[in-house]
Amino acid sequence: MIDELLELIRPETAGDPMGGLLWTRRSLVKLAEALTERGIKVSPTTVGKWLRSLGYSLRVNRKSISSSNPRERDNQFKYIKALRNYCLQMGIPIISVDTKKKELIGLFANAGAIWAKVSKRVNDHDFRSLAIAKAIPYGIYDLLFKHGFICLGDSSDTAEFAVENLVRWWKNFGCNRYPNADRIVILADCGGSNGNRSRAWKYFLQTLLSDVFQLQVTVVHYPAGASKWNPIEHLFFSAISCNWAGRPLECWKTILNYIRTTTNKSGLKADAVRVTKPYQTGIKINQEQMDSLNLIYNEVCPQWNYTINPENSSADNMPTLEACLDELKKKGETSAP
Repeated sequence: MIDELLELIRPETAGDPMGGLLWTRRSLVKLAEALTERGIKVSPTTVGKWLRSLGYSLRVNRKSISSSNPRERDNQFKYIKALRNYCLQMGIPIISVDTKKKELIGLFANAGAIWAKVSKRVNDHDFRSLAIAKAIPYGIYDLLFKHGFICLGDSSDTAEFAVENLVRWWKNFGCNRYPNADRIVILADCGGSNGNRSRAWKYFLQTLLSDVFQLQVTVVHYPAGASKWNPIEHLFFSAISCNWAGRPLECWKTILNYIRTTTNKSGLKADAVRVTKPYQTGIKINQEQMDSLNLIYNEVCPQWNYTINPENSSADNMPTLEACLDELKKKGETSAP
């Protein structure tokens, strides 16, 4: 009987591949029915006991097959760690950027619970037509000062929107905190408005940030599927979500105030501004425009790491992994990989 059961649950031997048990959910009921058809009358409960005795249990798919070279990913994470240590030791501005989950503004349910005598009444459906607007929170987190900055737009999450938010951060905070800085390091995900393959992202970094403020802009992308390690996710966005948990974001003032009052025990501070400018989607950057960029790809994982120098600048490329490690060793820093 056990042998018959094992034959049924082996996908490669389970019946006719065009219409047999192979293409159905192998539930206890169906296994019991299949055994009955083979002359073994047994209940689904007994089938479950047999399976557990053989070491089987209900299992889900496990996401473990990497779509990229594991060695490349490992090298990138080592490089990011070394570069972060290097920038923090040398006082080089290093920021983490990303777009937080878009939020409907209005009386909509927000995940979480709060202490109250009665529940807040909100809309029973999250229809876009019932919303005042859909907020697009683009975040910038300064790793050295533990300060987060959110630009709340309601147009489109484009590369131009992302870069202009970086410009807003630099004008409002960056240039005052780093008055002598001639370079900036940006940690970003691989996708979205600041993706590593986006031509518009690189073009606007050159024309709106690097050239205007004479900054060498180094961009380091986390590999695809690794956005949860981007510092802004767990050091800033998570704190915002906790602060407004269980509270509907009824208007722009509400969401701005929740962000501005976000803090934690590690010393996090936050600011937020409303961005009303409309942004055009579908902007195409041609090859001629790309060729005009003062763009240098790094030796370490060039698909994820590059530097944009100001126009007509001959500044060196960002340091390699070995250079970062050597500099940290000279300072006696041991936390580098």
